Amino acid sequence: MFLFESLPWHTILMGFAVLAGLILVNEFARMNKWFSLGIFLVLPIILTFWVWPTTAAPGTSVGTWFHYAKVYSVLIITLVIMGIRFIKGWASNKYLLMLPALLLAINIMEAVIRDFQCYNLNGFVDGVVITGGSWNIMNGIAGILNILAISGWLGIFISRDKKKDMVWPDQLWFWIIAYDLWNFAYVYNCLGDHAFYAGAVLLLSCTIPAFFIKKGAWLQHRAQTLAVWVMFAMTFPAFIDTSKFAVKASQNTTALFIISALALLANIALIIFHVYKVVKFKRNPFTQEVYIDEPAYTEIAQHK
Repeated sequence: MFLFESLPWHTILMGFAVLAGLILVNEFARMNKWFSLGIFLVLPIILTFWVWPTTAAPGTSVGTWFHYAKVYSVLIITLVIMGIRFIKGWASNKYLLMLPALLLAINIMEAVIRDFQCYNLNGFVDGVVITGGSWNIMNGIAGILNILAISGWLGIFISRDKKKDMVWPDQLWFWIIAYDLWNFAYVYNCLGDHAFYAGAVLLLSCTIPAFFIKKGAWLQHRAQTLAVWVMFAMTFPAFIDTSKFAVKASQNTTALFIISALALLANIALIIFHVYKVVKFKRNPFTQEVYIDEPAYTEIAQHK
């Protein structure tokens, strides 16, 4: 196949099962703060001291600095979001509202750095096969552009329903799609043999809720599903490495180039549109929401 070596029927079914499982856990986390504390605070403490030293040790495909940086950074984002949702006064503190955007930018930058590192790597590295090339540079640039297009965090609010979701109305569908293309390209470039689950399935698990279940809460969906997946992968690396459900990337250089080129083009289009809005309407992306005139923004913000 073009992207992967093969996708047998049982692997496709498992992909749907993982997708459903991630969406389901995300929904439970939306409904119950105690469930969230158990999954995103208590469980990681247990795994850190008694599980990951064995399952995510150096030399395994999940024993790199990146996996540890990723799991703890995304857990911090998840806990910050919980604080904004449930601790009185957090949702009205402009300094605390900056944290989701700042932590999101750091999370993206971690991957950008890894993409640039992989430019000079070829062969079996840290438990996975990497084929370095110009695609790493293209996608690293795409990630930087994606960071520059983050805006409107001071417009974050908590939904009025029982779930008390953290809603970010300025984070609209075009930013999400550009992010998804960049992130899939990153995983495909740097963790190719994990890209079916950690790329395609994982991204769908937060994009589907953001488009069809709770619009405006993409970062909350993303943080929660990503945290669950990385914890699972670091606990059961054999599932994505050696089990019958493992999926190997094709390492096709044409595929690598095309995926990263699409990500770069999407993020160039995003930043052009972003700058157009900022300049035309004289909106400061650090202190104002940029897309308040967009119908998609209005649809989300009306529930404030």
